[in-house]
Amino acid sequence: MGANIGKIADMTGRIAFQGEPGAYSHQACHDARPEMEALPCRTFEDVIEAVRSGQAEQAMLPVENTTYGRVADIHRMLPESGLHIIDEAFVRVHISLMARHGVTLPQIDLVRAHLVLLPQCADFLAKHGIRGEAAADSAGAALDLAKSGSTNEAVLASDLAADIYGLDILARHIEDQDHNTTRFLIMAREPDYTRRGDHGMMTSFVFNVRNIPAALYKAMGGFATNSVNMTKLESYMVDGVFSATQFYADIEGHPDDANVQLALEELEYFTSQLDILGVYPADAKRH
Repeated sequence: MGANIGKIADMTGRIAFQGEPGAYSHQACHDARPEMEALPCRTFEDVIEAVRSGQAEQAMLPVENTTYGRVADIHRMLPESGLHIIDEAFVRVHISLMARHGVTLPQIDLVRAHLVLLPQCADFLAKHGIRGEAAADSAGAALDLAKSGSTNEAVLASDLAADIYGLDILARHIEDQDHNTTRFLIMAREPDYTRRGDHGMMTSFVFNVRNIPAALYKAMGGFATNSVNMTKLESYMVDGVFSATQFYADIEGHPDDANVQLALEELEYFTSQLDILGVYPADAKRH
């Protein structure tokens, strides 16, 4: 693989994300691509299609969170998307309690938020006797609250959501864990294999192993013997068939690095399919 393939030179334009304005994916767009216009989309499939169709230049997709693990279905979508990973972004997830203007904390007895946010603030909610109710989207819940006349309800969401919908923050950054971080992948229609960034390069790929004994063990051996650090290896079912398994992997390094080349060549020998999803600079927060 040669360098300088499909270099993304123009970072202006739109970046698509899933959710209502004020969602944490919107926060990621705001932090990682402040010069781009954020385009909200209803589903992850809509985000991908927005880039494929040219409505947006890039996509912001969450892949994993330090508290609740990997985002369901994302790894399945990546190989089928036709898009390429050009960057990653680690976003610290801060959760704030917000309500309509003039409402005070003692008035709150119900809070709405996405299902994954409620347990992350369990200590605070229990301390104040606030009951949690799951919502499809925290930013959407903030929008609904802003339209309502409720004086006893609040929402758990980002500070950005409070700004967008004119809500007052009653308690800021109330999450129980102080390490809650989501990793996002930024994707585009064309790959970018140029060496860039100050913290090394990452390469992501998917592969299917050949139907031979110990194929996965043998395939992984090339990374160990060539001193290539594999930071992630995950398996997932393909087409609902138990015997069809695809693997997703992240490694440190560039495909043009001599040791990475050797490791990938050895991997290809034991695989029936190998697709590079992207080559991109490591985020400073990764380390």
